[in-house]
Amino acid sequence: MKIVIGSDHAGYNYKAALIELLGSMGHTVQDIGTDSCKGVDYPDFAEKGAKIVACGQADIGILICGSGIGMDIVANKIKGIRSAVCWNEETAKLARNHNSANILCLGERFLSLEECIEIIKAFINTPLSYEERHIRRVNKIIEIEERNQTCND
Repeated sequence: MKIVIGSDHAGYNYKAALIELLGSMGHTVQDIGTDSCKGVDYPDFAEKGAKIVACGQADIGILICGSGIGMDIVANKIKGIRSAVCWNEETAKLARNHNSANILCLGERFLSLEECIEIIKAFINTPLSYEERHIRRVNKIIEIEERNQTCND
Protein backbone atom coordinates (compact mmCIF):
# COMPACT_ATOMS: atom_id res chain seq x y z
CA MET A 1 0.00 0.00 0.00
CA LYS A 2 1.20 3.53 -0.77
CA ILE A 3 0.87 5.80 2.26
CA VAL A 4 1.55 9.51 2.53
CA ILE A 5 2.41 10.79 6.01
CA GLY A 6 2.73 14.35 7.21
CA SER A 7 2.80 16.33 10.40
CA ASP A 8 3.16 19.79 11.76
CA HIS A 9 5.59 20.60 14.58
CA ALA A 10 3.18 19.22 17.21
CA GLY A 11 3.07 15.82 15.48
CA TYR A 12 6.70 15.63 14.42
CA ASN A 13 8.01 13.56 17.34
CA TYR A 14 6.01 10.45 16.38
CA LYS A 15 6.42 10.67 12.62
CA ALA A 16 9.83 8.95 12.24
CA ALA A 17 8.76 5.97 14.35
CA LEU A 18 5.53 5.64 12.39
CA ILE A 19 7.37 5.80 9.07
CA GLU A 20 9.68 3.03 10.29
CA LEU A 21 6.67 0.95 11.42
CA LEU A 22 4.89 1.36 8.08
CA GLY A 23 8.04 0.46 6.15
CA SER A 24 8.52 -2.67 8.28
CA MET A 25 4.94 -3.65 7.40
CA GLY A 26 5.89 -3.55 3.72
CA HIS A 27 4.22 -0.26 2.80
CA THR A 28 5.70 2.43 0.57
CA VAL A 29 5.76 5.65 2.57
CA GLN A 30 6.01 9.21 1.29
CA ASP A 31 7.01 11.73 3.96
CA ILE A 32 5.75 15.24 3.18
CA GLY A 33 7.20 16.93 6.28
CA THR A 34 7.60 18.79 8.49
CA ASP A 35 11.19 18.00 9.29
CA SER A 36 11.58 19.49 12.77
CA CYS A 37 9.76 20.69 15.88
CA LYS A 38 10.05 24.28 14.66
CA GLY A 39 6.60 25.88 14.43
CA VAL A 40 4.82 25.52 11.09
CA ASP A 41 1.23 25.83 9.87
CA TYR A 42 -0.67 22.53 9.82
CA PRO A 43 -2.94 23.53 6.88
CA ASP A 44 0.05 23.43 4.51
CA PHE A 45 0.82 19.80 5.31
CA ALA A 46 -2.78 18.64 5.53
CA GLU A 47 -3.61 20.08 2.11
CA LYS A 48 -0.52 18.55 0.52
CA GLY A 49 -1.21 15.10 1.98
CA ALA A 50 -4.90 15.16 1.12
CA LYS A 51 -4.22 16.18 -2.48
CA ILE A 52 -1.77 13.30 -2.87
CA VAL A 53 -4.50 10.86 -1.77
CA ALA A 54 -7.24 12.58 -3.77
CA CYS A 55 -5.12 12.43 -6.94
CA GLY A 56 -4.44 8.72 -6.49
CA GLN A 57 -0.73 9.06 -5.77
CA ALA A 58 -1.24 7.32 -2.40
CA ASP A 59 -3.86 4.87 -1.20
CA ILE A 60 -4.26 6.47 2.22
CA GLY A 61 -2.84 9.30 4.26
CA ILE A 62 -1.80 9.71 7.87
CA LEU A 63 -1.68 13.24 9.26
CA ILE A 64 -0.47 14.11 12.75
CA CYS A 65 -0.79 17.36 14.66
CA GLY A 66 -1.39 18.25 18.30
CA SER A 67 -5.02 17.16 18.40
CA GLY A 68 -5.60 15.72 14.92
CA ILE A 69 -8.53 18.11 14.54
CA GLY A 70 -6.85 20.83 12.50
CA MET A 71 -5.40 18.36 10.02
CA ASP A 72 -8.80 16.67 9.73
CA ILE A 73 -10.67 19.90 9.03
CA VAL A 74 -8.26 20.86 6.25
CA ALA A 75 -8.08 17.39 4.70
CA ASN A 76 -11.87 17.23 4.48
CA LYS A 77 -11.86 20.41 2.37
CA ILE A 78 -10.28 18.45 -0.49
CA LYS A 79 -12.73 16.81 -2.89
CA GLY A 80 -12.65 13.04 -2.61
CA ILE A 81 -11.25 12.94 0.90
CA ARG A 82 -12.98 11.31 3.82
CA SER A 83 -10.72 12.08 6.75
CA ALA A 84 -11.27 10.97 10.34
CA VAL A 85 -9.71 11.85 13.66
CA CYS A 86 -9.38 8.56 15.51
CA TRP A 87 -8.58 8.12 19.18
CA ASN A 88 -8.67 4.32 19.53
CA GLU A 89 -8.70 1.16 17.45
CA GLU A 90 -12.50 0.95 17.29
CA THR A 91 -12.91 4.45 15.85
CA ALA A 92 -10.23 3.64 13.26
CA LYS A 93 -12.02 0.44 12.25
CA LEU A 94 -15.38 2.20 11.99
CA ALA A 95 -13.95 5.12 10.01
CA ARG A 96 -12.46 2.72 7.50
CA ASN A 97 -15.23 0.12 7.32
CA HIS A 98 -18.36 2.26 7.60
CA ASN A 99 -17.16 5.59 6.16
CA SER A 100 -14.52 4.50 3.66
CA ALA A 101 -12.07 6.94 5.29
CA ASN A 102 -8.92 7.47 3.26
CA ILE A 103 -7.08 9.78 5.68
CA LEU A 104 -6.35 9.04 9.33
CA CYS A 105 -5.64 12.00 11.62
CA LEU A 106 -3.95 11.56 14.97
CA GLY A 107 -3.28 13.89 17.90
CA GLU A 108 0.20 13.52 19.38
CA ARG A 109 -0.73 15.53 22.48
CA PHE A 110 -3.53 13.10 23.37
CA LEU A 111 -2.21 9.69 22.27
CA SER A 112 0.87 7.71 23.18
CA LEU A 113 3.08 6.42 20.39
CA GLU A 114 1.91 2.90 21.22
CA GLU A 115 -1.74 3.96 20.87
CA CYS A 116 -0.97 5.58 17.51
CA ILE A 117 0.67 2.39 16.32
CA GLU A 118 -2.37 0.28 17.23
CA ILE A 119 -4.76 2.82 15.68
CA ILE A 120 -2.75 2.83 12.44
CA LYS A 121 -2.68 -0.97 12.31
CA ALA A 122 -6.45 -1.08 12.82
CA PHE A 123 -7.04 1.56 10.12
CA ILE A 124 -4.79 -0.14 7.57
CA ASN A 125 -5.98 -3.68 8.25
CA THR A 126 -9.70 -2.94 8.25
CA PRO A 127 -11.33 -3.57 4.89
CA LEU A 128 -13.79 -1.18 3.33
CA SER A 129 -17.36 -2.37 3.69
CA TYR A 130 -19.29 -3.40 0.62
CA GLU A 131 -22.56 -3.65 2.53
CA GLU A 132 -25.35 -1.79 0.74
CA ARG A 133 -26.06 0.52 3.69
CA HIS A 134 -22.43 1.67 3.91
CA ILE A 135 -22.10 2.15 0.16
CA ARG A 136 -25.34 4.13 0.13
CA ARG A 137 -24.12 6.43 2.92
CA VAL A 138 -20.69 7.02 1.40
CA ASN A 139 -22.39 7.80 -1.93
CA LYS A 140 -24.51 10.38 -0.12
CA ILE A 141 -21.34 11.99 1.25
CA ILE A 142 -19.99 12.17 -2.30
CA GLU A 143 -23.27 13.66 -3.57
CA ILE A 144 -23.23 16.31 -0.83
CA GLU A 145 -19.67 17.19 -1.75
CA GLU A 146 -20.66 17.53 -5.41
CA ARG A 147 -23.72 19.66 -4.63
CA ASN A 148 -21.89 22.09 -2.40
CA GLN A 149 -18.92 23.25 -4.42
CA THR A 150 -19.96 26.92 -4.19
CA CYS A 151 -22.50 29.05 -2.36
CA ASN A 152 -24.49 29.37 -5.61
CA ASP A 153 -25.25 25.65 -5.79
